[in-house]
Amino acid sequence: MGHVAGAVVVVEPSALVGMLLLAAVFYAASAGLGAGALVVAVGFTLFLFVAFFMHGLAHGLAGRVLGHQPQALTLTLWGGHTSFRTNPSTPGRSALVAVAGPVMNLLLAAVTYTLWTVAEAHPLAAWVLLYATWINIVLGVFNLLPGLPADGGQVLEAVVWKITRRRATGTIVAAWIGRVVAVGIVVLALGVPYLNGTSPRLWSALWVVLIAWTLWSGATAALRHVRHTAAMSTVSLATVGTPAVGVVADTTLEQAEIALRAGGGKVVVVVLGDDGSPQGLVDARVLSEVPPEVYALTPVTAVTVPVPVGAVVDAGITGVGLVAALSRSGASLLVVTDAGRVVAVVTAAAVAQALDAGASGPSQVPA
Repeated sequence: MGHVAGAVVVVEPSALVGMLLLAAVFYAASAGLGAGALVVAVGFTLFLFVAFFMHGLAHGLAGRVLGHQPQALTLTLWGGHTSFRTNPSTPGRSALVAVAGPVMNLLLAAVTYTLWTVAEAHPLAAWVLLYATWINIVLGVFNLLPGLPADGGQVLEAVVWKITRRRATGTIVAAWIGRVVAVGIVVLALGVPYLNGTSPRLWSALWVVLIAWTLWSGATAALRHVRHTAAMSTVSLATVGTPAVGVVADTTLEQAEIALRAGGGKVVVVVLGDDGSPQGLVDARVLSEVPPEVYALTPVTAVTVPVPVGAVVDAGITGVGLVAALSRSGASLLVVTDAGRVVAVVTAAAVAQALDAGASGPSQVPA
């Protein structure tokens, strides 16, 4: 939809659907106002999404001031989110970026409340301004709840990160508290009416459960991210790489088999181009179908598959780099070279297996 503060503004289709549904609900609730019902419904809906947008914009501006350029401000059915090109590098910066959103909503509430006090002569405008005040207060206070994915959870994460010097520890603590907050919201919203001798309304109950589910899902995603980040630290060429040897294009299958036997059968033969760069890999399945008696007459190029474009990486690559390189190339494998010499092949299956094992193994908290 455009750019603000150097970030692209994205409105997902779900946000437009949400606007229409909310406008319909507000219109029905305001039916007693006659022609003014449409004004109120549209005004309520616009103020709600403006509150969401200003919340995200505050995050983006705070990040930009602190040296972290926002990448996108996205409005969704459930509000929105702000993404950055780089994450805040210190606990203090992370906390400031997080708290900027709720502070913006509380400031907007102060402005709309002030306008409401002078709009008594215009009942419809006063009603819309009062609603805008209420929704900004709710958004500001709700987002200060001390558990992920709320902004207050990010502040808590930053505090624990500062104390323990481990960001992942802060994420784990804030995510578990976020789960507690999610359960607490359901217990309070549904339990208090029963304690007062009444029953919660169906619409209110469904709304509370959806909010709690969103909080629980966000906290769970944060915990999953920590586990996978920890698992990435265990991925290396030593754990996921298969030794490889490079051969020229006119090498025969007989010579290639000698190289395979020298590696105990646990080596990949990579065919090199005239410039020494990896061009193809010997397909073991196809090789097994060639009669041994013609090995001496058959070049390795007859049983090779091409190396995918962008699938050659340096041996100094890290676990995170391996995953990123696989993602960028879209390939099922990577050929690893050291000073121009082929040393290993890494498959996406091996990396995935290592990540799954690391994520499901004993808890590890990276710094």
